[in-house]
Amino acid sequence: MASKESLAVRQGLIEWGVQQAQKQPSIEEMRKSLEDLMSSTPLPSDVSVNRIQIGETPAEWVSTPTADQNRVFLFLHGGGYIIGSCKAYRDLASRLSKATNSRVLTVEYRLAPEHQYPAAIEDAVAAYRWLVSDQGVDPSQIIIGGDSAGGGLSLATLLTLRDAGDTLPTAAVLLSPWTDMEGTGKTMETRKDVDPWLNPDQSRATPPMYIGNLDRRHPLVSPIYADLQGLPPMLVHVGNDEILLDDSVRLVERAEVAGVEVTFKIFEDMWHVFHAFAASVPEAQEAINEIGNYVTKKLEAIEIP
Repeated sequence: MASKESLAVRQGLIEWGVQQAQKQPSIEEMRKSLEDLMSSTPLPSDVSVNRIQIGETPAEWVSTPTADQNRVFLFLHGGGYIIGSCKAYRDLASRLSKATNSRVLTVEYRLAPEHQYPAAIEDAVAAYRWLVSDQGVDPSQIIIGGDSAGGGLSLATLLTLRDAGDTLPTAAVLLSPWTDMEGTGKTMETRKDVDPWLNPDQSRATPPMYIGNLDRRHPLVSPIYADLQGLPPMLVHVGNDEILLDDSVRLVERAEVAGVEVTFKIFEDMWHVFHAFAASVPEAQEAINEIGNYVTKKLEAIEIP
């Protein structure tokens, strides 16, 4: 049974969504509204946030006191490739840092429609290579991950790195990943009345802004159509009440066929990217703790020469 806290947040998200729809905001207004909503929770005083530049791309180090300086979680935020920011994800990044005992690097990758495909992928790949080449982080001590579009972007980054011959990170953590820009999953319709955070109209309107006339089945924008062989182990979390449930189910099926090690969990009564509301939703914090256990086991199993 869903907690009373999650029910309250669910209702709040429904009301927030109605307000946004009535306003018919511009993309800039959407970006500000999301950032205001998701950055409203004060960070603990012991969390450090350091703004940096990776070439021309802004990024942030988010870290808690216990973080192992040799471990890095490269986190790519969601937002349909058109909204989202490092600031909006500071709370989630701080919780991931604490749970995984690692430093978290969030990336302000270029957003559409100002910067279309493949700009986001280029920035994510550059951030990973910067960690390895410039910062000297061992790839075996890197986790890559993201939520929603950031989950799809994480997969696109891994595919690009694999094809270029780069050494891949130890594992991927994908939270409600958006893996099918065609929107062919059955849950786009069967869950549309229970997902308070995302609706089919939003997910269908976004792709043209990011990919223009590119085929929506292109493997770097819809990774369920990609050859997933050779990718690192992945943890996939998704809510049972979200329209992108089938994006995760089909990704997991195809990854397993390709020989990828997958740990998969569907969370009952949870919605799209519920992890982002861990400040109020106990189920979300429990899920983040599970991410911490997964990452810790993966990284501790690696012997660094």
